[in-house]
Amino acid sequence: MRAEEHAERRRRLIEAMGEGSVAVVPAARERLRNRDVHYPFRQDNDFHYLTGFPEPEAVAVLVPGRAEGEFILFCRERDPLMEIWNGRRAGPEGARERYGADDAHVIGEIDELLPALLENRQRLYYAVGADADFDARMMGWLNSVRGRARAGVTAPREIVGVDHLLHEMRLFKSPAELELMHRAGRISAEAHCRAMALTRPGMREYEIEAELLAVFRRHGCVTAYAPIVGGGANGCILHYTENDAVLNDGELLLIDAGAELACYAADITRTFPVNGRFSGEQRAIYQLVLAAQQASIEAVVPGGSWQAPHEASVQVLTRGLVDLGLLQGDVDGLIEEEKYRRFYMHRTGHWLGMDVHDVGDYRELGQWRLLQPGMVTTVEPGLYIAAGSEGVDQRWWNIGVRIEDDVAVTAEGHQVLTDEVPKTVAEIEALMADARRAG
Repeated sequence: MRAEEHAERRRRLIEAMGEGSVAVVPAARERLRNRDVHYPFRQDNDFHYLTGFPEPEAVAVLVPGRAEGEFILFCRERDPLMEIWNGRRAGPEGARERYGADDAHVIGEIDELLPALLENRQRLYYAVGADADFDARMMGWLNSVRGRARAGVTAPREIVGVDHLLHEMRLFKSPAELELMHRAGRISAEAHCRAMALTRPGMREYEIEAELLAVFRRHGCVTAYAPIVGGGANGCILHYTENDAVLNDGELLLIDAGAELACYAADITRTFPVNGRFSGEQRAIYQLVLAAQQASIEAVVPGGSWQAPHEASVQVLTRGLVDLGLLQGDVDGLIEEEKYRRFYMHRTGHWLGMDVHDVGDYRELGQWRLLQPGMVTTVEPGLYIAAGSEGVDQRWWNIGVRIEDDVAVTAEGHQVLTDEVPKTVAEIEALMADARRAG
């Protein structure tokens, strides 16, 4: 992402904040995995969205109208010894030159300098509750300013959640963001195709997971979330992540996995037969879920309700379950009573962006919000028929199917960002057959 993109975001936030305000946005902390080994560092999304600065121990401050510059960044100082051990640092000079800070200071000076930036500001934009330790420091700085009241200095009287403004901004993706997400989708699609091509009975789930990860890393990506690689009964567990079971002949394999590229996520689910051929029951459930997904994608249009794709899925799935004999009754009545939820217990999508379950309100003034260009949602209907399901013939047991793609709302309608993975029965079986002949 170009520095100009981050600068434009700061400009928009400053404009929304208005005069007499100040915003404080801290970076993510490093977290210990065990003893003195850290988890891989992942920057806080709001901080990254505004700055692009990739290091921990940093704080961004925005001060509208400040004569010396509106963007101040506190960060670690350059340290040759620490850089030998842990990698290069930008330092205040790099923060100015490479990341567009108008002013930059070492993080060790924040207790001395930040209170002055809060002085005589009416509103503080800050995400209270996101980090209890930083909350305590923030209150300390505010109290320091309040302690100067006799000198005519005032502290902010109002604390406003900066995350509300930022998350509404993040909901609408720019062309540059959409391009990153499309690239992440193509990389994820390549990984899913490789998984289909390599899957054989007798392999373990983690072997397929390893192939997904290899494709992600080959393209400079990490996982956007813990991959779900569930064969047979495990495909009926919505958030299954053990990924250690044997893949058996005659079972389906459900893979929910997406790459993260430059902090932007893809999210794809495909379900396919371990042996390369759907059984009759598997085919029936699969084609029903696919029909529901196609109806849902068609409902992703500007001006349409966020709820419309889910309603489309529920309608198609419920009617199909009745046709297959898995539900009995009037379709409208079954929907009203939510009888479908024994087989379809989640919603059809969620916002997607820097978080795989991205920020942004789903309702406005008590109503489902309307879709607008720049929004990106997943579309992921599914059916899950666990073993032992009461009143269900055993031939349907352990069939879990989910099909998921990432869909951007456009001015004309929608664009599927992850359409390079086969998803019809014929396409999947052809890909797997070709791979077996080639192998």
